[in-house]
Amino acid sequence: MRVLVTGGAGFIGSAVVDTLSARGHEVVALDVRPPGPDERRPWTVADVRDRAAVESALTGVDAVCHQAAKVGLGKDFADAPDYVSRNDLGTAELLAAMAAAGVRDLVLAGSMVVYGEGRYVCGRHGVVRPGPRAEADLRAGRFEPVCPRCGAALDPGLVTEDAPTDPRNVYATTKLAQEHLASAWARATGGRAVSLRYHNVYGPGMPRDTPYAGVASFFRSALARGEAPRVFEDGRQRRDFVHVRDVAAANALALEALCDRPAGACSAYNTGSGDPRTVGEMAHALAAAHGGPAPVVTGEYRLGDVRHITADPSLLKAELGWHAEIEFEAGMREFAKAEPE
Repeated sequence: MRVLVTGGAGFIGSAVVDTLSARGHEVVALDVRPPGPDERRPWTVADVRDRAAVESALTGVDAVCHQAAKVGLGKDFADAPDYVSRNDLGTAELLAAMAAAGVRDLVLAGSMVVYGEGRYVCGRHGVVRPGPRAEADLRAGRFEPVCPRCGAALDPGLVTEDAPTDPRNVYATTKLAQEHLASAWARATGGRAVSLRYHNVYGPGMPRDTPYAGVASFFRSALARGEAPRVFEDGRQRRDFVHVRDVAAANALALEALCDRPAGACSAYNTGSGDPRTVGEMAHALAAAHGGPAPVVTGEYRLGDVRHITADPSLLKAELGWHAEIEFEAGMREFAKAEPE
């Protein structure tokens, strides 16, 4: 299969390119950054919003793996036009070019941020959806969401793909819009699309202090400087850390399975380890692998951060046979020793 990978020079995109090539696929990459000096695969240096460049890159292509995006939370709402332009206009230009070229298979880099907070259960009211945490509570060290109906403590659980979406920042909103665009494209063209909702991706090749995996990148940078990782809140916020090679394998499997999907279909899959860990656990694992210093829990917070968001990846395993293979401890040891890009 000849596959166009947008964002092919990025942290995840480059891993996808390598994995697809290793599985015997012919890969064409498109990125605003030029290829490395040893790159021998076909490469287009262009912005995904450049319709003519995208149309040229699509020549002879069977499927597209769309990784190009502006990531992170941004500085403030003034960044919104750039996020919308890069992520949503860029996706719309790509899909329009695919429609014109007759390319009908797409795997999209989705994100768990579309859910907002994770799944919570109240002993009295069952599954509930707490709203954004109030700054007064965060300032007072009350980090856990409570039941919006009775104020009781909640038990966090795993989010499934049928959970309501609730994007809580501009980046999250653009990622959900990408999925809607892909779904509209699939219905209009008879295309087949899959969105892989990545959880916190980490691993070798991650740029220094990248928005991907957020705290993992920042903690490693602090350790490299000989500083203690600074853990916000109380360190008990739960995340799902998934290795970049596992994510690349999920992309390959999804691409290879598209031929068996019905025309007009667009499906979303959680792409995580299924092994929830706290941010504090992750900081201690990195520090231990690096040889210290030990993390410091600061009680600081960021408005808009969610408390717990962890995935149930069982649907991806059931339908595509994928599961994360790199265990948390081994992955963190490798990551701690890898040189930041």
